Amino acid sequence: MQEQAQTIGHSTDEAKDDAELMRRIAKGDQRAFRQLMQRHLARTVRLATRILGSTGAAEDVAQEAFIRVWKHAKNWESPDKAGAKFTTWLYRIVLNLSIDEKRKNRFADIEKIPELEDETPNAETGIARREQSKRVQLALAELPERQRSAFVLCFYEDYSNKEAAEALGISVKALESLLVRSRRTLRDSLAAEKP
Repeated sequence: MQEQAQTIGHSTDEAKDDAELMRRIAKGDQRAFRQLMQRHLARTVRLATRILGSTGAAEDVAQEAFIRVWKHAKNWESPDKAGAKFTTWLYRIVLNLSIDEKRKNRFADIEKIPELEDETPNAETGIARREQSKRVQLALAELPERQRSAFVLCFYEDYSNKEAAEALGISVKALESLLVRSRRTLRDSLAAEKP
């Protein structure tokens, strides 16, 4: 289990370091906050981008998430005090903010997003991949929020089922149910598009 945790960036040592940084942040240590933010910002933005489909909105969500980390550091309880790992707590904040943002922008016109021109020698393959990716992203966007969150955490962010369940605040069995439904819905949605 520890080997798997290390491969996805959640080593035991990192969790201990995060806990120490959070204790210092709770006392107002800005240097510790910068260190923690640098460690987790890229993954936070990536997670929010997968949920929202927009890097700009994801960066806003990540910024708001870290503002909340700073403001609520005193409320966080480490796992040795029956709390959650920092990453579990942070990613739950990011998921909730992303879902809120998604609800605000539910009727955004996806066709207005400009597509960049591919200048690589094999543009045809690139176009086909982008079209497939776009279809998957559109189908993913149609999933109910909890199914989408579970799918993104497990299949895009490489969380174990246990870690994803903790981040969503549900049991592993409930997570597995969400994953089965999300895969089935995505498969049916993408199959319906084929000629």
